[in-house]
Amino acid sequence: MNPSLLPSLAWFALVARHGSFTKAATEMGVSRAALSQNLKALEKQLGTRLLYRTTRDMSLTEAGQHLLDSLQPSLATIESALRDLGEASGEPSGLLRVNMARMAARHFIEPHLSEFLDRYPRVTLELMLDDGLSNIIAEGCDAGIRLGESLAEHMIAVPITQTLEMAVVGTPDYFKRHGKPDAPADLVHHNCINYRYRGGGLHDWEFTMPGSGHEFTVEVKGRYVVNDDDGMLRAALQGIGLIQHINVAVQTAINESRLIRVLREWCPPFPGFYLYAPSREQMPLKLRALLDFLVEKREAIARV
Repeated sequence: MNPSLLPSLAWFALVARHGSFTKAATEMGVSRAALSQNLKALEKQLGTRLLYRTTRDMSLTEAGQHLLDSLQPSLATIESALRDLGEASGEPSGLLRVNMARMAARHFIEPHLSEFLDRYPRVTLELMLDDGLSNIIAEGCDAGIRLGESLAEHMIAVPITQTLEMAVVGTPDYFKRHGKPDAPADLVHHNCINYRYRGGGLHDWEFTMPGSGHEFTVEVKGRYVVNDDDGMLRAALQGIGLIQHINVAVQTAINESRLIRVLREWCPPFPGFYLYAPSREQMPLKLRALLDFLVEKREAIARV
């Protein structure tokens, strides 16, 4: 076998896994054009077409699918060997890709980035910020961080935060002009800033009936809609209206008296964020390092 074919074969498998030249090029840190030219050269060397290409789509030819099916077991063996070699010294190493919501990254990962990377100098951390519920395996990630209530049944999960609460907040000036709601039903009289999910739906505000524990949602109305939680918070701080957000995201503004919390008795604690991964068996040291680090931070907060 010609050893010079190995890099191109690995790139071909990566493109096929993503179903996209753009995504594969981004992961490899090369240009889409360079990757495309490399695979064209591979097809020329092999004397067969591996991919069908259009301006928008890409698919495997029959020969390409056969080659991919043959390559995958060998590439998995090589990847495992390299991982074992990198971890032979017992030191976490390699690229660690974690999928998570932006809010989770902002409040639970980014404040500790420097400490984690200093502690594990051979680990490269890549955060895939996604407010949807992506399949971490299909996205090529090692783990994901999501709210406990969103976890898939087949994933193992470890809590990395304490319990959280939904908080309804507004500025002092807003409440001076419009008054405070005493119950969720009163929100019909308020301008509520809406959050739109990536899939297109609006966030229905979540409440629990005091005393009974009955959970329900309220479809709020307002004159401003945004699909970014930071943008939602900035709008609330301008006094435009009320928002419902996870308490950690608004706590600083509450402490500084820029926001006032209402309806607190209607928003009890709920399970927080979890790190989830496909399996505990043969968990890579790099992932174990991140898991233990985040649990350590969770316990430190609990002791405060």
